[in-house]
Amino acid sequence: MPQDNKLDAQPGTVYVLTNEAMPGLVKIGKTKKGDPQVRMDELYTTGVPVPFECAMAMLVDDLNLVEQALHTAFGPQRINPKREFFEIEPEQVTVLLSVIGDQDVTPAVKVTNETVSAVELSASESLRKRRPNLNFVEMNIPVGAVLHATQGDGEVTVKTARRVAFQDHEMSLTEATQRYLERDYAVAPGPYWLYQGRRLSEIYDETYRV
Repeated sequence: MPQDNKLDAQPGTVYVLTNEAMPGLVKIGKTKKGDPQVRMDELYTTGVPVPFECAMAMLVDDLNLVEQALHTAFGPQRINPKREFFEIEPEQVTVLLSVIGDQDVTPAVKVTNETVSAVELSASESLRKRRPNLNFVEMNIPVGAVLHATQGDGEVTVKTARRVAFQDHEMSLTEATQRYLERDYAVAPGPYWLYQGRRLSEIYDETYRV
C-alpha cells in the first residue's frame, strides 16, 4: 500500500475478529507481534464467554495507516469511539483489507492455539450450534432460485433446502463460497450472497430472529 512517509511505516498485522457471543459485531485491530493469535488470546478475558475467531489477518507494511483507514471507512458503524468494535458484516472489512493488504495469513492464524483449551473451543462451538443451520425452504427461498454474489458476477442455484449448484457441481453454500472467493479457509456464506437484492445474512436473521 502506498505510504506518505515510508520511514515512519511500521509493518505488522491488521486483523478482523468475530465472537459467537457478540453476533453482528466485528473487531478491527492491529498487532506488531508475529502471531495475531497472541492478541486474540489477550482479548479473551474473564469478561468474554468464548474465544475470538479470526475472519481475516493480513500482513501490511504500515499497520497504523491501514488500521486507521479501516476505522475511518466504517466510522459510522463504530459502536463506541473508545473501542474497536463495529456493527458490520465481516465481509465488508475483509473485502477492503484484501485489496490494501500485502499477505493473507489467515490460514496460519486459524490453527488452534495451544493456550485455548478444548473445553473453551467446545463452548464456542456449542454457542454456534444454537443458531439454526441455513435452510433455504425455511427462509422462503425456493428451489431453483438464483443467488448472486455481492462481489463480482458469481451466482449459485438453489438445489435443495441446504445445497446449491456452483459451476455444475452440487455442494453446500459454504463450500461454494469458499471456492468462489478462492479462499484456503471456510467463511460464513450469508454476507456474500444476495437473493432478490437482500443479503442472505439479513434474511437469515429475519427468519430465525437472531
